Amino acid sequence: MLNFAIMHLAPGNPVDMLVDPSAPQETVEYKKEQLGLNDPAPVQYAKWLSGLLQGELGYSLSTSAPVSEMIAERLKPTLLLSGLSLLLGLLLAIPAGIWCALRPGSRLDHVLTGLAFANTSIPRFFLALALIYLFANVLDWLPSGGMYSLGGDRGWTDSLKHLILPVVVLGTLIAGKLLLYIRSAVLDVLAQDYMRTARSKGLHPWRVLNWYLLRNALIPLITVVSAEVPHLLGGSIIIEQIFQWPGVGQLTIQALMARDYPTLMGLNLVAAAIVLAANLLADLAYTAADPRIKLE
Repeated sequence: MLNFAIMHLAPGNPVDMLVDPSAPQETVEYKKEQLGLNDPAPVQYAKWLSGLLQGELGYSLSTSAPVSEMIAERLKPTLLLSGLSLLLGLLLAIPAGIWCALRPGSRLDHVLTGLAFANTSIPRFFLALALIYLFANVLDWLPSGGMYSLGGDRGWTDSLKHLILPVVVLGTLIAGKLLLYIRSAVLDVLAQDYMRTARSKGLHPWRVLNWYLLRNALIPLITVVSAEVPHLLGGSIIIEQIFQWPGVGQLTIQALMARDYPTLMGLNLVAAAIVLAANLLADLAYTAADPRIKLE
């Protein structure tokens, strides 16, 4: 309801984007009546909610296409981009964070933590444009945007080439944040009494690392990863627009520009569902990492 109210309070009118500016007022009023925009905002919300209860998200004001079909078509590319970015972030952050914690104060620790701080402070749009300029314009190694090349085979190999730059931009942002959290979590675990006890028993270092250190450091990592999902979705909006990636983020920009209320409401609903699903998966991961945690 709050999202619906904010959208209607924002300046602008969807009809302004659909009707020629020189069109007579009668045409404008007819279009408003046709789209149901002459109804009071509470009535419009009630109609949208009624459709939602029936499993319908309504129709786009700008394209007249079903909102559910538009989102379903764009959701797969966004999940692919976000999933690979998260995977890259974890693959970079976990070994680097553990290494820094096992050797605190070392030269490599200072270098990696410094890079992590610097990386998180770089605006993603600046990094994206810099990578496009270097690898697409200067070196001509990678495509600058889109999901497939024009006239290409539209296969996985072509799509993977287009994924490299946006995945690097989002994945390095996640890696920088997670590295610092993992380093802190591992240092906290290393300071616990049971770690000193495990070492004093003469256990093999790999057993201490796998069974005592990583398992206990995994809990805060799960929390941070689940909290990164909203940031990942928000960051993908700008990145998808820069790289012209045909996902939900680009659809969000288009809907905002067109004041497409039904599409924006559907996108907000899907984003909320993804965040809730991520929190549910985090709760399940807690119980897998530590059997002492029980789901109530």
